[in-house]
Amino acid sequence: MTMANTRWGVLYCPKHNRAGAKKKWNKIENCLREQNIDFDFVQSEKQEGVVRLVNMFISNGYKTIIIVGGDSALNDAVNCLMAVDKERRDSIAFGLIPNGLMNDFAHYWNFKESEIEQTVKWLKERRIRRIDLGCIRYTNAKGEKCHRYFLNCVNIGLISAIMNLRRQTRRVFGSRTLSFVGSLILLIFQRLDYKMSLKINSDVIDRKVMTVCVGNASGYGQTPNAVPYNGLLDVSVVYHPEMTQLFEGFYLLITGKFLNHHSVHPYRTNEVRVNEAVKALVSVDGRLMKTPVGPYSITVEQEVVNFIIPS
Repeated sequence: MTMANTRWGVLYCPKHNRAGAKKKWNKIENCLREQNIDFDFVQSEKQEGVVRLVNMFISNGYKTIIIVGGDSALNDAVNCLMAVDKERRDSIAFGLIPNGLMNDFAHYWNFKESEIEQTVKWLKERRIRRIDLGCIRYTNAKGEKCHRYFLNCVNIGLISAIMNLRRQTRRVFGSRTLSFVGSLILLIFQRLDYKMSLKINSDVIDRKVMTVCVGNASGYGQTPNAVPYNGLLDVSVVYHPEMTQLFEGFYLLITGKFLNHHSVHPYRTNEVRVNEAVKALVSVDGRLMKTPVGPYSITVEQEVVNFIIPS
């Protein structure tokens, strides 16, 4: 067995514009060494670096790749993995030490940023679960057919815009609470509904919609019943409520009761067809993407990635 078969490849993605990145890595490194884990470490602060370095780990035969980062870094990693042949993909397991702005997929599995030692213990046990990935297939502005896999969710419309605002304000304020409040203040400058035409199962939705979340997992609280291992996507379609009801909706979102809002219409499906979503921003795993041109579809691929979960 080669060294790369037994050693972990660890990719550290520091938070943007954050002090203490070296201190945080030192703490993680100490935990790894205390638990006698053999590993090679690389660091990347940009999306392009994540892609390059994960591909390097894959090409060099590492069978355990650990991402120290958030939802976006993990999204980049699984998209790299999905680009290789199935035989190689099936031999690799991904693990996660949360270190992002949101860490929603980590929270789904009960990985906590403050509990590094416990996380490393779970990763060392290497309990693997085959998980699903969602996939958005679209045409870009150049007329090229494209696709992007996701672990957590695709957002279309207002929530996508707010998540983008929240990421920006989080970098300024450094606090989840303050960034949330800042996003709500900036909300008054955002468009509140979008003309959409959707096909979900046998239902056709052709009307103004505030936001849509297609979740492979919890979807930042918008698809709280979704699980990334049943071959299905949960979908929350939110019609445009009154302003007072809108703030009620945000309260239910942060308290985990989003589906209780009367403007939220839930579905479960294996495909969402978006025939029209006029000027609606689209985000994949919390990262804003260029708005697709024309119709696009969102599907699920069952049990395609090995992910290390808690015991």
